[in-house]
Amino acid sequence: MKIADILNSKKVSLSFEVFPPKKQEALESIKNTAINLTALKPDFISITYGAGGTTQAYTAEIAEAIEKAGTTSLAHLTCVRSTTDALQYIIKNLKEKNITNVLALRGDFPKDAVKGENVFPSGFCHASDLVSLLKKEGFCVGGACYPEGHPESLSRDTDIENLKHKVDAGVDFLTTQMFFDNDMLYSFLYRLQSAGIHVPVLAGIMPITNANQVSRMVDLSNAYIPRKLLSICDRFRNSPEAMMQAGIAYATDQIIDLISNGVRGIHIYTMNKAEIASAILKNVSEIIKATNN
Repeated sequence: MKIADILNSKKVSLSFEVFPPKKQEALESIKNTAINLTALKPDFISITYGAGGTTQAYTAEIAEAIEKAGTTSLAHLTCVRSTTDALQYIIKNLKEKNITNVLALRGDFPKDAVKGENVFPSGFCHASDLVSLLKKEGFCVGGACYPEGHPESLSRDTDIENLKHKVDAGVDFLTTQMFFDNDMLYSFLYRLQSAGIHVPVLAGIMPITNANQVSRMVDLSNAYIPRKLLSICDRFRNSPEAMMQAGIAYATDQIIDLISNGVRGIHIYTMNKAEIASAILKNVSEIIKATNN
């Protein structure tokens, strides 16, 4: 089923994200995690794509397993280091596996790129280029967005302009990078409306269940970490069970506030931990149910 149709039919959607393993021997374990997540009845599950496409085959394989388990999948695809032939092969493979939803990404600039290397051999230098191709191929296409601005953007205004190009290319919905202060999202949504961007926006929630995650999250998403979350991490840093419980509670509070303020899509970055997704869903299931009735 196309995710655009799911989003149009619900007042609030809930989705999860998993990432493929780096090594073949871990593939079955991640597949099992994904299948366990399907038992929670999310609206869809997205599967990320390794840097430079290193786990592309695993992305498609996990997406296929999710579809066979009866849940809609969203396969990520990047254009970094992808040739035109490689992209066409991937698209053909996705179609053969009956995967109809793709999240189009430029991809992180490779850290091991050598001077003079063309990291965009397909000529697709931006996610918007990939969006156009995928739409022509009949996919429902999602895009990524950054409530606090892309780390590489010169300004938030420039970031919104670039996002508008992506939406104009045919993006059906957007998923935000993680954020930890809901006011950042509300401000971002207002700016999107002002710029004429009206596609559904799914709020990306990352449960911080390990205090050491915080610095990495800042690097990845340019996210502001509120004092409340910093205090939680500082207080429970050396107690894994307490930190997990506190992180789940913090993410739950974020989700309840978002739904209460009319946000229609919640996307949980599970870090391949079905038990964390399950705990959060237990906290908000009746809230989502009541909102959708």
